[in-house]
Amino acid sequence: MSGLSTSVGTVALRSAILTAAGTSGYGDELAGYGELGELGAVVVKSLATFAWEGNAAPRVASSGEHMLNAVGLAGPGVAAWRERSLPDLERRGCDVVASIWGRTVAEFGEAAEAMRGANVVALEVNASCPNLESRSSIFAHSALATAEIVRASKVAGLPIWIKLSPNTPDLVEIADAAIDAGADALVLVNTVLGLAIDIEQRRPSLGNGGGGISGPGILPVALRCVYECRAAFPDTPIVGVGGVSSGEDAVAMIMAGANAVEVGTATFADPRAPWKVQRGFARWMQRHHVTRVSDIVGAVHG
Repeated sequence: MSGLSTSVGTVALRSAILTAAGTSGYGDELAGYGELGELGAVVVKSLATFAWEGNAAPRVASSGEHMLNAVGLAGPGVAAWRERSLPDLERRGCDVVASIWGRTVAEFGEAAEAMRGANVVALEVNASCPNLESRSSIFAHSALATAEIVRASKVAGLPIWIKLSPNTPDLVEIADAAIDAGADALVLVNTVLGLAIDIEQRRPSLGNGGGGISGPGILPVALRCVYECRAAFPDTPIVGVGGVSSGEDAVAMIMAGANAVEVGTATFADPRAPWKVQRGFARWMQRHHVTRVSDIVGAVHG
C-alpha cells in the first residue's frame, strides 16, 4: 500500500498503521488474521533483560467497552524473545519495533544493550514503569527520569521511540526532556490510570488494585496529547496510540500531528482490527483525494 507509507524520523514504514505494544504478543500471533508484512510494523510486548511473572491475577477486567489491565509487564526477557519469537516475525517479512522496560535506569540500559544487533527497525522505550530508585514513582512522570532512560537506551544503536504517559500535567515538559536526551520519536500515549470494583466481592477487580484503562474512550485523551506535543515540537516524529478502532480514528490521530498510528486494545475484540483500520484509512484517503499520509500530518494546526 504505497499510498499509506510514512516515516517516523529515519524509519521508513510501508504503512502508517502499526500494532501496539502489549496487544499483539511477542511474535507472529496475529499472522492467522492477516499479512503482518502489510502493516507498518509489529510492535511487540515490552521486555526486560530478565523473565518476569508480572502482577497477581486477575490481571484484566472489562469496564463497559473499555479494558482495565494490570498485567505487570510479564515476559520472557530479551534473550529468550530474540531466540524464540523474533525469528517467527522475520519469516513473515514484517518490520519489527521492539519494546523495553526496566525498574531502574541501569535495567533500561541492560535491556537496550541486549537488543543491540537485533533485526528491528526501532526501540520503543516504555517509560510508564515504576522507578525503584525514586520511591516507585513512574519514570514517565518525571522529566529527569525520562531523560535518564532515554540516554541509557541509546546504547542499543537503534532509533529510540519514547512511550510517554497521559497521567501527568507535565507531558510537554517531559517530552522536551526526552527529545533533548536523544529520543528520536515520541509515542503518545500509554494507558490512563483507573480502577474497577467487584461489587459482589467488595474489592478491586484486579489483583494489583488499580490498572490502566484502554479502549475507545481514551482516544480524546491521546488526541490531546498528540496535538499538544505537535504544537510544541513541530519537527519531532510522533506515533499516536490510544483508543484507535477505525480508519477515521487513525485520520484524526494523524491530523492531530502523528506520523503513524498504533492499534492496540481493538485487537482484543477483533484480531483483524489493525488491517480493518488500515483499510478504513485507505478508503478515507481515496474519498478525499489524499495521496500521501504526510499531506495530512498535523492538518488541524493550520
